Amino acid sequence: MTIQEQDVPAAEPQSIDGDTSKGAGVERLVDAVLSRGVDGFGPLKSAEQFAAEHLAQHGDVETAIARVIATHTRLVAASGFATGLGGPLTMPVAIPTDVAVFYALSARCVAAVAHLRGYDTTSDEVRSVVLLSLLGAGGAGLAGEFGATLGTKAAMAALKKLPGKTLTEINKKVGFRLFTKFGTTGAINLGRWVPVVGAGIGAGVNVAAMRTTGRYAKSNFPVS
Repeated sequence: MTIQEQDVPAAEPQSIDGDTSKGAGVERLVDAVLSRGVDGFGPLKSAEQFAAEHLAQHGDVETAIARVIATHTRLVAASGFATGLGGPLTMPVAIPTDVAVFYALSARCVAAVAHLRGYDTTSDEVRSVVLLSLLGAGGAGLAGEFGATLGTKAAMAALKKLPGKTLTEINKKVGFRLFTKFGTTGAINLGRWVPVVGAGIGAGVNVAAMRTTGRYAKSNFPVS
C-alpha cells in the first residue's frame, strides 16, 4: 500500500487501548514518525538541519519552504517508483517500506516548514500539529474536537494549554488513522501488481500526497 488519500479520515474504534496489539503498533508508529522524521535517524537529517541548509542556500524563508517541499516531493516519488518496480513478488515488503518512508519524510517536511516559520519543533504542541498535518483536512477536524483551530496563530497557544495527556491522546488518534492506512486496499493498488506500471502509480500517488502535506504544513504553521 502507498498513501492513497490524505483528506479522508478513517473511522476510529471506541478505544484505541481496547486492542492491545493495535495500540502498541500505533504507539510505535507515532514514535517512529516523530523520532526519525523530525529528529533524524542515521543518514536521514533532522528537520531543523534540513531547514537550515535550505535557508542558507536560498536566503529567503518562503523560498526555502518551497524548496523543502519540492525536495521531499522528489524523494517520495523516487521511493514510490522504486518500491513499485518488483510487482507482486516484492509487494509484501516493498509497500510497507514505502509507507514508512513516506510518513517519515512527510513529518520531516512539515517540521522543516514549522522550523522555518519560527516554531519550536521540540515542543509537544508543535509535534502534535506535525502529526495532525499528515492527515490533511482530517487533522483540522481532529484538532477541533479538542478545541483548537489549526491554521491560526492562536491554535498553538490553545494546544499549549492542554494537559500533556490530552496531547498524547491526540497523537494516538492521529497514529491510529495513519496505522489503518497500512491495511487499506483499493483499485489503485491493482496496478502495482504490474512491474513498471506499478512503479509509475506508486510515484504518482506519493507525489500528490506529499504536495497535499506541504500545503497543510504551510497552512497549519502560519507566519508567526
